[in-house]
Amino acid sequence: MSENNEINPEVVNEQKQKISVTSELYEWVESIVFALAFVVVIFTFLLRPVGVEGISMMDTLKNGDKVVIYNINYVPKQGDIVVLSIPNSKELKAPIIKRVVAVGGQKVRIDYDNNKVYVDGKEFVAPIKEPMAPRVGSDFYPTELTVPDDCVFVMGDNRNNSFDSRYKEIGPVKVKNILGRAVFRILPFSGFGFLQ
Repeated sequence: MSENNEINPEVVNEQKQKISVTSELYEWVESIVFALAFVVVIFTFLLRPVGVEGISMMDTLKNGDKVVIYNINYVPKQGDIVVLSIPNSKELKAPIIKRVVAVGGQKVRIDYDNNKVYVDGKEFVAPIKEPMAPRVGSDFYPTELTVPDDCVFVMGDNRNNSFDSRYKEIGPVKVKNILGRAVFRILPFSGFGFLQ
């Protein structure tokens, strides 16, 4: 054999190292792309981060908090915190976050004198601190109503600073307008955890 046809072990090792580095780099890129695709799919179709704007859910949620909403096969339940859109509202262009007080078919009665909300005759207990100021007049629903089927009646936990189902502009909200249930607070870190 001539010198040109001989296999040089150093060249072979060098080529193997190049292939090994390239292969490892490819595996890292492939893993990162897969992880990013997985995160995009999860946050597009299953979970979605949403920012809280305003003070209507204080002290449960504060302005600037970030929550994760879940929206696959979600069926609203009394007490859930939901993010919803109000398509016919002149005031609200962005989605809002509120607590479900009642679902379709339930009867809501608001007793402003005693600062209580009743659903089907039972007191609906929510984490509120301030007494509710009466909401009466042509802009508001009466203090008693039955929630239409396929709708929810929502209120903010900060009842005196909440534009919610008590107002005719919002009223009972169709279930199809619920973007998802807020299940987890991710920011601020001091409030990190599941929502109740």
